[in-house]
Amino acid sequence: MKVTIRDSQILKTIEPSKLAEYLQMRDWYQHHPLNENSIIWLKDYEGESAEILLPLKPELGDYAARISDVLKTLEVIEKRSQLEILGDIFTCASNILVQGIVTNLQEGIIAGKVTIMGVIVGKLRRIQLELAEPVYELAVKAYQARIPVICQGDLAKQGNYFVLKNIHNFTLDLEAWVC
Repeated sequence: MKVTIRDSQILKTIEPSKLAEYLQMRDWYQHHPLNENSIIWLKDYEGESAEILLPLKPELGDYAARISDVLKTLEVIEKRSQLEILGDIFTCASNILVQGIVTNLQEGIIAGKVTIMGVIVGKLRRIQLELAEPVYELAVKAYQARIPVICQGDLAKQGNYFVLKNIHNFTLDLEAWVC
């Protein structure tokens, strides 16, 4: 089902910085400013350059129309609905703080993949991380003792789950832990 987002109030809630983070995480790059109100972003697409004009000032009268154009372009290039893209824009964030419980560890003695259940955009979600020693050892301890963890990183949605990259400040949340 193809849904076109036309509600200008919704379109005006999309912050330029969040949209820029989304584009950057999907291999778009800033080409050059068009003027003080917008920046042109490019991406190689089927042997040619795809172009997006990212508006920078939500207070401008045509902001919602320009964001609508961005969503239409992304819909074609990503072959996904505008609703899915919009959901990802709202859940894509840099240097976000995540708190949760380690629910799964994948095989690995000194490093591995870890799954955390944490709250993202008001819902309990599965978040995957890749950790190396000595942080992985902390994740194992948290899993075994059911101690919540806190960490920071760049959050992106991939398919049905979220991935946290550039992880730092991974610690046990002993204050939230109840014996």
